[in-house]
Amino acid sequence: MESFLLRCVCIVATLQRSFCQSGALPDTELNCCEGDILLLLDSSGSVSNFEFFRFLSFTANLLRPFSLGRGQVRVALLLVGTSPHLEFSLDVHSNQESLLKGLQSVRQLQGDTNTEAAVDLAQRLLLEAEGDVPKVLLWLTDGVQPGNVEKAMSDLKARGVNVLIVSTIHGNYQLLQRVATPPLVSHLYSVDIESIDIITEELREAIIKIIRAERLSVIHLTSHNAVLQWRPVLATYSGYYELRYEAVGEPQPENTMVLSSTSSQAELTKLQPDTTYTASLRPESNQRLFSTLSVKFTTLPDVLSPAEVTLSDSGSRQIRVSWGPLQPSRVQSYTLEYGVIPSGRVHTVTVSNQRSSVFLRDLEPGTQYLITVSAQHGDGKERAMSVRACTQEAPRAALTDLQLGPMVRREGNEVQASWQAKAEGLKGYWVSWEKNKSQSSQSERSLSSAYLPPSTLSIRLTHLASNSQVCVSPLYSSGRGDGICCTAKTSSD
Repeated sequence: MESFLLRCVCIVATLQRSFCQSGALPDTELNCCEGDILLLLDSSGSVSNFEFFRFLSFTANLLRPFSLGRGQVRVALLLVGTSPHLEFSLDVHSNQESLLKGLQSVRQLQGDTNTEAAVDLAQRLLLEAEGDVPKVLLWLTDGVQPGNVEKAMSDLKARGVNVLIVSTIHGNYQLLQRVATPPLVSHLYSVDIESIDIITEELREAIIKIIRAERLSVIHLTSHNAVLQWRPVLATYSGYYELRYEAVGEPQPENTMVLSSTSSQAELTKLQPDTTYTASLRPESNQRLFSTLSVKFTTLPDVLSPAEVTLSDSGSRQIRVSWGPLQPSRVQSYTLEYGVIPSGRVHTVTVSNQRSSVFLRDLEPGTQYLITVSAQHGDGKERAMSVRACTQEAPRAALTDLQLGPMVRREGNEVQASWQAKAEGLKGYWVSWEKNKSQSSQSERSLSSAYLPPSTLSIRLTHLASNSQVCVSPLYSSGRGDGICCTAKTSSD
């Protein structure tokens, strides 16, 4: 018993020293990489407590030089047991101190080695993660009874995930060979747990080769400018960057820029529109040899104002017309022409090159207009853009005071219907009522209707059926509006 306790104390002391050594934060972190690393750690009962914490210590030392966080290297830890347990996800740790504390607080699950369920969860975590970056699954295992993981691992590799494996010497090496991503010489390691540190540098270099982000990319592009961005690989070295760029197939000379070692962006100006350029970036340092990065891009076509015309603040008699982009250095003035479609009188408004909108008033309600905005450029070019605009209908006032005179018998039942309404925007009225089909029959009825012009506010209706409903509805250019109804009573009623 005393011997067992002494061994446990020695294990804990050894692991604490190992974590302290691996946990010493580096003076400078690698700022060369961008990618997601998911640690798949066997936490089942087949792994001894010593092996489990030795794997954690090894992991802390392996990842210690990397810059962590979004846009750099993100690390997640998934434990294998009877059921998989996500210890922390990719966005939890954004610095080495936080990651070290997270690894030190991990506790072993014990239980069965259900690696298959853990790999299924790992697939979802990696493939659903944001960002199109390289992805690495680092499997740390004793290799004992890993289960049927070949298909799940093959699916991962088919989706672009790199599977790297570190196993203790009593693992199923043949299975691990089939699962790991080639080349096996740098992606599959079988070592004694006591000597696991000897593979740290080699495994780290293998990971760096996968997630190294030494690429030159265009992050902003216009017709005359381009902004290039790259990883600051010289940030920890002395030296400089030499950036060269030229138009493809053009007789113009090559342009050269020299930038400091801390630079990570450069803006190229005075480019030709709709032209293909090649750019190359060469990091120069007497401490290390770096590869030259290159990119090809095509500038956007030249944009002449107005490139877009928009409408807003629309009403029955008004509308705002806006355009862009505003180019006061290139445009002398803007002219706006508008008229009723198809053959209305054309109105013209001229404004300065500082204006980007005009508020048109005194328009006709419910009417379609053709609006054209023209720009007179300083180099003699003229550009125009047209849009169709429709003003809103005039406010629809409800009809009021529908009145029916007494029904009398002359040549059939008659009634005088009259009402009040605002005539603005109205196209007329629609009147409907029920009438008898014949004077001899009061039971046979038919529905009658009539159109009246907007200036008429009454109508005499004949041959009405007893208790007929009389309805009047306003008419607009867009259709019939809400009406009002009354019931016609007989004289005796």
